[in-house]
Amino acid sequence: MRTLLLLALITFSEATIGVFVKLTDGRIPIQTLTFYAMAFAATFLFIARALATRQWPRFPAGNVKDTAIIGVLIAAQGGVFNFAMSLVPIANAVIFWSIAPFFVFIFSAIFLGEKARKSYILIFAIALAGIALANPLGGGHMLGNFVALATGAIYAAMVTYMRYEGKTETGNDIAWSLLVAALLLSPFLLIVGPGQVATTIAHPALGVELPVMLWAAGLGIVSTGFAYFGISIVLKSIDANVYALVDVIVSPVVASIFGYLIFAEVPGRGIIYGGALLLAAGFWLTREMSRGRENQAVHPCQCV
Repeated sequence: MRTLLLLALITFSEATIGVFVKLTDGRIPIQTLTFYAMAFAATFLFIARALATRQWPRFPAGNVKDTAIIGVLIAAQGGVFNFAMSLVPIANAVIFWSIAPFFVFIFSAIFLGEKARKSYILIFAIALAGIALANPLGGGHMLGNFVALATGAIYAAMVTYMRYEGKTETGNDIAWSLLVAALLLSPFLLIVGPGQVATTIAHPALGVELPVMLWAAGLGIVSTGFAYFGISIVLKSIDANVYALVDVIVSPVVASIFGYLIFAEVPGRGIIYGGALLLAAGFWLTREMSRGRENQAVHPCQCV
């Protein structure tokens, strides 16, 4: 029961990415917002790990290259995904991101030499039908939809690299990777500016004005830091591939629901039907690819 509750909280936290991005109301440039998110996430994870283990996370001296590369990919994924969230409804971003398992298969076939199964033909046919129904070229959101697709590709590159190196998402190494991501993004404070961090945004539904920095902190602590910390705990109780199967379909659905409830975003029929096919195909493909490699690296969470 405890594991299921934590898994539900992780899913909830991952699904809040678009919510926090949109709540900043464009007051902080996306690049800077992603820097703040990575900085808050790294700080949270370092402190949480220190409190949980009663020792400061050790520097991964024997794993510097992998930690740095994963940090670069996290920075790229976070920045691109946040940009997509600023351009399109949450449902669009998470639906087109969900094509990531197909990029994982392509990259794994090219770089890891994994062979396709006959079932993949049907899976890809379902995915293509879903893309056709979702119609990324239509609805006035072409740029944002393609940016979301690019996020899926970057995410898949990170998954493939972690599998190639046989890495798992330990709370220690990922904290350092998040710090690398924050350092890489820090120049944007000067390039595009720090944003209107001192301003407040009125929320009539709540009857209060809240500082925009609160939402940037939420993006880092809730959507990213807590998600990674929770994953490092839950993977001690469940198989990595079980988590991957839950994450690939549940988080996008929850995120879309948040978009509807909080921002009154109503996805078009094409997005709903096409997204359902994409999620189902992604779930099926993830399940097929997980067979025979239960002990390999977990696919990372959809965090910024």
